[in-house]
Amino acid sequence: MSNTAEEKREISLTCINCPLGCALTVTIEGAFITVAGNTCPRGEAYGRKEVTDPTRIVTSTVTVENGVIPRVSVKTASDIPKGRIMDICEALRRVRIQAPVAIGDVVLADCAGTGVDIIATKAVASA
Repeated sequence: MSNTAEEKREISLTCINCPLGCALTVTIEGAFITVAGNTCPRGEAYGRKEVTDPTRIVTSTVTVENGVIPRVSVKTASDIPKGRIMDICEALRRVRIQAPVAIGDVVLADCAGTGVDIIATKAVASA
């Protein structure tokens, strides 16, 4: 019997790729990853990615100066590493933009050195 037996881990996840919310079981055994409980290929891809390189889209708001409303909703233009969420939030806390703002405007380029822009998700007219 070998002394180099691979450790087997099982991780339970809920898939967030669609409204079904499949209960996934991801098994990691050495370099092998298997996903069970998914009802579509997107669930399998999500399970694999979540245990190897988890990412998220971050949504928040930033201050708008001279606008008809004081804040505008924003989001990352693409997903960022999960471990960088707090860096993104800290950078957004300091952002102040001038009205008018259009949907899709880049509010902050290369946020926190991630290479990902922050974009507006709402229009705000000038006051």
